[in-house]
Amino acid sequence: MERLQHLLISLYLLILSINLTTTTAQSPAPAPAPPGPTNVIKILKKAGHFKTFIRLLKSTQLDSNLNSQLGNTNNGLTIFAPSDSAFSALKTGTLRTLTDQEKVELMQFHIVPMFISSSQFDTVSSPLKTHAGSGARFQLNVTASGNSLNISTGLTNTTISDTVYTDTHLAIYQVDKVLLPLDIFTPKPPPPAPAPAPKLKAESESPDDAVSKKDISSAVSFVMHHDTVFFTVGTVVAISFSL
Repeated sequence: MERLQHLLISLYLLILSINLTTTTAQSPAPAPAPPGPTNVIKILKKAGHFKTFIRLLKSTQLDSNLNSQLGNTNNGLTIFAPSDSAFSALKTGTLRTLTDQEKVELMQFHIVPMFISSSQFDTVSSPLKTHAGSGARFQLNVTASGNSLNISTGLTNTTISDTVYTDTHLAIYQVDKVLLPLDIFTPKPPPPAPAPAPKLKAESESPDDAVSKKDISSAVSFVMHHDTVFFTVGTVVAISFSL
């Protein structure tokens, strides 16, 4: 009898263990943690050859702006990232001659405030608007030619040599030349000449002035008698001289 009780208890524990194992196996796996915000600097660092571009993004404080924009806009961003060799190819001292504001403009010129996948360059219209602005002095033209994507700024002609990173919101493309905007690297047009000052009109004579002059001229007369000249002004007679 005692042996039967032990057998029943063992059987009960076995059934209980099987039920617990089955329940645990059928529990849904926890949902994956949401991905963190996209960090442009981390992406460029991982690529390994954008040290100068990273330094300029940080010194102009555009790095934090980019991450903030990615989290607060539905348009996304497209970044043309010059490699370190692209910066090395610049004329010596080029970056040192730029003001702080011009460095900001230069970096902004490499950023387009919309996501453009590699297949969309066929459909976007040029020139592209960049964070630096638009217009004749900020031309950024991208054209597709076969498998190549050509970029022209009016001063720089290059191609997109690689896709560094892309998702549905951010695209980073490598370019092998620094994109130089006309606004920074060509003389700015002179300001328009000031309008000529208006000519001052001569003051017109009043009727009273004209009458006064007429009265004076008619009131002055002279009479020559023998060798003496008499001047008459109004009722006053004066002898000027004798001949």
